[in-house]
Amino acid sequence: MSKYRITLDGKVYEMEIEAVGAGAVAAAPVTKTAAAPAPAAAPKTGSKSEAPQAAGDGAVVSPMPGTIVKVLVNEGDEVKAGQSVIILEAMKMENEITAEKDGKVTSVAVAQGQTVAKDEVLVVIG
Repeated sequence: MSKYRITLDGKVYEMEIEAVGAGAVAAAPVTKTAAAPAPAAAPKTGSKSEAPQAAGDGAVVSPMPGTIVKVLVNEGDEVKAGQSVIILEAMKMENEITAEKDGKVTSVAVAQGQTVAKDEVLVVIG
């Protein structure tokens, strides 16, 4: 049995892996250990869609790097919390990015086909 420690989103997990057959691997239950220090944020470039946003100001940000497949809202649209506003492709999977609050779309910072970074502002809801 081999023990491994991995860090995922700043959280450290320990796992034990045991070979059970011809190349097959089974994982033991994952246990959470102390959180690793958060990595320092890389400086952002000066594009409009990467402008810093205050927490809770209605900015919908990309949870991961990817490509915008479809923009589902326009400036001026009314949205409800949980409503899909962007379809983002990452690692060959389409992810629905949703509004976190009710409100009016005040800004759409991305376009279909655009590549975005993690934490990049996609839409702002006022």
